Amino acid sequence: MGLVRICAATDVAEGEARRFAVEGREVCVVNLGEDGFRAIGDVCSHAQAYLHEGEVDLDDRTIECPRHGSTFDLDTGKARTLPATLPVPSYEVKTDNDDVYIEVS
Repeated sequence: MGLVRICAATDVAEGEARRFAVEGREVCVVNLGEDGFRAIGDVCSHAQAYLHEGEVDLDDRTIECPRHGSTFDLDTGKARTLPATLPVPSYEVKTDNDDVYIEVS
């Protein structure tokens, strides 16, 4: 499928996570400020909760599941802490002017 526009860069404030529906997928987009944007699957692999509702840690580049506290690496989608053990999908992000795109295969 290639690159798909997901939002404007101004749609997600620094340190914020937002959910977007893209090509039938629930995607969590996070603005890491100077480190750019990251995109991972929005549904926790353990608790089926929406990750965009969790807390973003800019220093560790993680997001915490609001249901049971598992954290996920925003670069890889890997679960960093229990109870989650399985990763969530991660997507390559590109920005062009004020637009944020993800690579969808």
